[in-house]
Amino acid sequence: MPRYIIERNMKAESPEQLAEVGKLSAEVCDDMGVIWVRSFVSEAEGKVYCEYEAPNPEAIKEHAARVGIPADKISEVAMEIDPSMFR
Repeated sequence: MPRYIIERNMKAESPEQLAEVGKLSAEVCDDMGVIWVRSFVSEAEGKVYCEYEAPNPEAIKEHAARVGIPADKISEVAMEIDPSMFR
């Protein structure tokens, strides 16, 4: 299944709010057969970067709409690399 990085312009108001959104996101993923891999929060930029596996970008957009969060930029991952590949 293709992997995507999603850029979301959103700030969590509190850890509780982030937990609520995370729980709903996981439930919607389970419902849709989409896999939430991980997310990174940048409080300084007011952004959240998420990694998902989904059949297509439309599934990412549908997931975001169901959860009520933005999916401002969706980029398909073409290749994954890490430092161990170069040692």
